[in-house]
Order: sequence, then structure tokens, then C-alpha cells
Amino acid sequence: MTLRWLSSEGGHSTTRLVCIELAIIALLAATMLAMGRSLFCRCDVVALWSGDIMSNQNSQQFADPYSFTHITHGVLLFWLVRALWRTGPFDARLIAVTIIEATWEAIENTDAVINRYRETTVSLGYYGDSVLNSVNDVMFCILGVLIASRISGRVSVLGIVAMEAILLIWIRDSLLLNIIMLFVPIAAIRRWQLGG
Repeated sequence: MTLRWLSSEGGHSTTRLVCIELAIIALLAATMLAMGRSLFCRCDVVALWSGDIMSNQNSQQFADPYSFTHITHGVLLFWLVRALWRTGPFDARLIAVTIIEATWEAIENTDAVINRYRETTVSLGYYGDSVLNSVNDVMFCILGVLIASRISGRVSVLGIVAMEAILLIWIRDSLLLNIIMLFVPIAAIRRWQLGG
């Protein structure tokens, strides 16, 4: 199925794309508010950056170290959707990635997943993302898509490996470790992440 209404014919493609992307993000924000998530950090501080992953501001502010993993989400999802939908126009593939990422953000903020993070990962005091943080996680994912669309697969792989290595050294966590610890927790990794 081709989404002709997203094609560049008529010169309104960019406006349509931006409106659709904003609608997806607005739907995510509304969903999270309906789930009882806070708009901003419960700590009554709104900041552009929170660098301490053990603080009560982690996953609450505009950006934090985990924002870089959402860039990686965008790169990986770009290549996955491209592999599965080779003939799809870029705009439609970007929308697909944004829907996937927004859906993940909503699922990640359910009580079941929040409790799983607390039990198995380094995120002991995690109580869910603020709406601000989740919306910006989706924006970082979109940035990852835009980056991946302009670089080769080989450069994408090197970038992901570099990003994972930097995060491992910096915060003792990464996208890969986060996935492992969420689904198959390893006590030794958790001890290392906590500084043991």
C-alpha cells in the first residue's frame, strides 16, 4: 500500500509530515497523562539536562544520558523499517518509526514495566518518565532516523557501537544492557552497574 498523500507532489509533504508527527506525539502525551504520569518532574524542577542517572530527576527532564539510547532506537528502527518496507516513502517510514517509539514509551510507563525496571535494572528508584521526558525521547528517536537516513549502514553500526561504549563507561548502562537486564537479569551486571 502506498501512501500517496505523503508524496512530495503538491509541495505540502513537509507540512503534512510535521502535523502527523506532532499528532502522534500529542497522542502519546495525552495517553501518558491519562495513565497518571506527571507532566514535569515531581521534584518541582524543570531543566534541559539531568546527568545523574541515580537522581530523582532521571527520566524526568528534557534530556538525560538515556536520551542517547533513543537516538540509537531511531537508527535501529530506521534500518529495520527500511528492510521490511523497501518501497515505502521516507515520510511514511518515519511515521512508522515514530508510532513504534511512541508505543514503546507508553508501554514503558505502565506500572508493570516500571516495576520490572525497579526489580531487575539499575533503576532502583524509577517511577516512570515524565511526559516531558517521554515526548523528548520520541524526538531523540526522530533525530536518530534523520541521522541514519543520511549515513551508510556501516557508519550507523560504528556509531551505535561507539555510543554503547561511551554509555557503558559513563553511566555503566547502555541500550543493550538495558534490554538484557529488563528481560534476562544478570546479578553480576547489576552489581557492576551499582558500583560493586
